[in-house]
Amino acid sequence: MSALRKLRSAAPVMLDDLAELVHVESPSADVDALARCADVVAELGRRCTGEAPERLVVGGRPHLRWRFGSGTPRVVLIGHFDTVWPIGTLARWPFTAEGDRATGPGVVDMKAGLVMLFHALAALGGDLDGITVLANSDEEIGSPTSTALIEDTARGAAGALVLEGSAGGRLKLARKGIAHYTVRVAGRAAHAGIAPHLGVNAGVELAHQIIRIAALGDAERTTTVTPTDATAGTTSNTVPASARVSVDARSFDPDELARVDAALRRLTPVLPGAEVHVEVGPARPAMPDSASAALFALAQGLAAGQGLPPLVGEAVGGGSDGNLTAGIGVPTLDGLGAVGGNAHAEGEWIELSSLPDRAALVSVLAGAIGR
Repeated sequence: MSALRKLRSAAPVMLDDLAELVHVESPSADVDALARCADVVAELGRRCTGEAPERLVVGGRPHLRWRFGSGTPRVVLIGHFDTVWPIGTLARWPFTAEGDRATGPGVVDMKAGLVMLFHALAALGGDLDGITVLANSDEEIGSPTSTALIEDTARGAAGALVLEGSAGGRLKLARKGIAHYTVRVAGRAAHAGIAPHLGVNAGVELAHQIIRIAALGDAERTTTVTPTDATAGTTSNTVPASARVSVDARSFDPDELARVDAALRRLTPVLPGAEVHVEVGPARPAMPDSASAALFALAQGLAAGQGLPPLVGEAVGGGSDGNLTAGIGVPTLDGLGAVGGNAHAEGEWIELSSLPDRAALVSVLAGAIGR
């Protein structure tokens, strides 16, 4: 029986597994919740593959790894079980499945991808030699504790498959590199009514800096530099003594990210007496289209052999753990998860019919890469 036929017959079980996984809320910031979700993912993987995972705790966070066979893996399958949704979201937005659509917090990013991953392996009928699976719990915050684990696990593999969701069924052939920063301003507090002239307003200084930061983007080169969350001051009647803003920089071109980095490090204050400090945060290298070209060609042929529709791809600004595997030279194909939309937004959804079909593609790819 073909992988596609096996997985279509398993579609009701996949839906049940997805419902169970979505019902275990797992925001990135809640380690206890992540541990509970790791238990569910571990059991799903054990049931589909016959093996329990290694449980790896790094920086207090749980990660899961399955190794089938010994030595350097042929192929590494990567997913994450943390989400952007806080505990309590399910109470007002429960998991529902009607017709061909399921919705719920984390359903497309990326709990459906994890369900697909393990059922794809189950469809291989025990032929798992050379396959490694890594499920981490901090992708949504830049994979700070799992970056080294991902790189060490994938190094030397013939390919990496990333089960992130897919808008319109398009695979991710290239991703921008990402760099995060925090810009902090130090001023001097003073009473806003009695002696504002004695203060140095960190909020006003931050406003000057935000305008400078936003101007570093270059639309022609598709480089974005976006000031995001910002704070200033402590009370409404005090000249702010401190302020801060987060900065999100993205580009397909490493030279562009280097330019932005140098410019941010050169920021100087506008107001006399103010200080500006730049802190460097998590970063991910770009995933160039050269990293995915060979795997995409292989996937196109295998999809045709399964009777699946022709595959299409795209380059996107969002990052994933595929940036990390591509960054160490491992051929990487991303966006292999469920077809859906509204990731990170209210009403996140997937097409249920995409679960077995995309899982079949993952199954035949995992079986073919490196052989």
